[in-house]
Amino acid sequence: MKAARFIVRGKVQGVFFRAATREQAIALNLTGHARNLPDGSVEVVVRGDAAAIDRLETWLHDGPPSAEVNELYREDIGAHDAPADFRVL
Repeated sequence: MKAARFIVRGKVQGVFFRAATREQAIALNLTGHARNLPDGSVEVVVRGDAAAIDRLETWLHDGPPSAEVNELYREDIGAHDAPADFRVL
């Protein structure tokens, strides 16, 4: 089991980014969370199969149709750092 933390920057708040990320993560059988950060970015922490995390990363590059992703940062983390379900915080 792998885990990763993503920071997504751009027009990613107020465009259903977190809810759409949750749908994608659940479809990929990933657990974790998505939350807005004070600087206007979104943090996504996921745990699961490495290939599924890579697929989510590909999706995060674009996000939902109303989003405009300008930057995506990935940090691989210990699997124990991710929650046991997927939540929008």
